[in-house]
Amino acid sequence: MLRLLRLLLLPLLLLNASALAAGSGPLVGVVLMHGKGGSPEKHVTGLANALRQQGVLVANLEMPWSGRREYDADVASAVAQVNAALETLRQQGARKLVVAGHSQGGLFALYLAGRLHVDGVIAIAPGSNVGAGLLHDRLDDTVASARTLLAAGHGEEKTRLADFEGSKGLYPVITTPRIYLDWFDPDGAMNQSKAVQQVQAGVPVLYISPDGDYPALQRVRQSMFNALPANPASQLLVPSGSHLEAPGASIPGILAWLDRITSAD
Repeated sequence: MLRLLRLLLLPLLLLNASALAAGSGPLVGVVLMHGKGGSPEKHVTGLANALRQQGVLVANLEMPWSGRREYDADVASAVAQVNAALETLRQQGARKLVVAGHSQGGLFALYLAGRLHVDGVIAIAPGSNVGAGLLHDRLDDTVASARTLLAAGHGEEKTRLADFEGSKGLYPVITTPRIYLDWFDPDGAMNQSKAVQQVQAGVPVLYISPDGDYPALQRVRQSMFNALPANPASQLLVPSGSHLEAPGASIPGILAWLDRITSAD
């Protein structure tokens, strides 16, 4: 029923978000990032298509945490990848630039908002917080092993380490200890508490936490949103749907929010 309702409402919502259409306001460019183990063709593809249909320029990236890439690049390389995509969108005519992501991509979008010049952030069911909770606890031994290997001079040698996802449990990843620690250090880039506090002042955030999200993510939604720098255009959106359904379920709210931040100028 929920899926049918979205299909019925989407055409109307696309027509009504007039400020996003090409030629009727600032042209928007969105860099979109998938979740852990995902790809541009999975859970974010419907959102990417809906944005493009509305005249938004979209760079739907495959990030280092995809199922195919398996942490083949460090955080600095991922930042550079997104920055290059933003520059390409700017060259294509985008005058408003937004970073968006789902799950781990949503958390990384928050991290980027403290380091890159963007006009907005869309964090869809941000997850994979290594600073606390189940992920931190389950990976503590692997993080310790990676630190031992790094200290012993094996930091650039690929080895079998572990990642964790709620639906899969622990599973192996093959990467170097240095790159692994760059992503999984509890005090590093994927510490969500630090990421939200470091969002640049003046950058509005659409923080999306679906009502059927994982319980741990539901519990922190309000505190994480409250920790963001105050901004009248920031919004906490709670659509209906599960963690994996969040990008599609959020389409109407995302379009409305993009309309809002582009119409403010």
